[in-house]
Amino acid sequence: MLQNSHRFPISGRLLPASVSNLRFITPRLTKALVAMALLVTVLLVVTLYAAPSALADTLTVTVNNIEKVGEIHVAVYDNAEAFEGDRGEKGGAAPGIAEGTIEMVEPGSVTYVYELPTGTYAIGIFHDVNLNNKMDNNFFGIPKEQYGFSNNARAFLGPPAFERAAFELKGAKTQSIDL
Repeated sequence: MLQNSHRFPISGRLLPASVSNLRFITPRLTKALVAMALLVTVLLVVTLYAAPSALADTLTVTVNNIEKVGEIHVAVYDNAEAFEGDRGEKGGAAPGIAEGTIEMVEPGSVTYVYELPTGTYAIGIFHDVNLNNKMDNNFFGIPKEQYGFSNNARAFLGPPAFERAAFELKGAKTQSIDL
C-alpha cells in the first residue's frame, strides 16, 4: 500500500493523503456539481452564439416601383462623405458602405434585411437596367435609370445631403424607398 494514502470513502480507490480531505463530497453533491457545470457550459455557449445578433440592430429596406427587369444596387452608408461623393459610377463594395446588395430583380418591389450596429446611416439605390454596373446619365447628367434614397430624399444635381437621407438605427427600423 502507498505510504500516506487513504481510501477515498466514495470510490474506495487509493488516493494521496492530500486528496483525502475531500471526504465531504458525496455522490449527491457530485451529481449536482456535474449538473451545474453542464448548465454553465450550455449558458456560455448560448450567450456566445446570441451575442453577435444581440449587438446588431435590424434594418429592413423595401424598394418600390421597380419598372423593368434589371440589377438593383442597394448601398447602406455609414459615412457622409462616401454617400455624398457616390455618383453611381461603379456598383459594389466601397469604403463608407456598411452593407449592401446587388441582385437581379423583376418589376415590382423587393425587401432586404440587414443586421447592423446601432448608428446613423443613409441608403442609396440605383436600378441598372442595361447591366453595365453603373447608373447611366444623359448629356446633362440627369439619370436615365431609376434611383432612390432613404427617407425618400430627393436629389438635385447629385445625391441629397447626407443629413436629408440619414436616419438613426437603434433596434428595428424600416425604410420604404420609392424609385
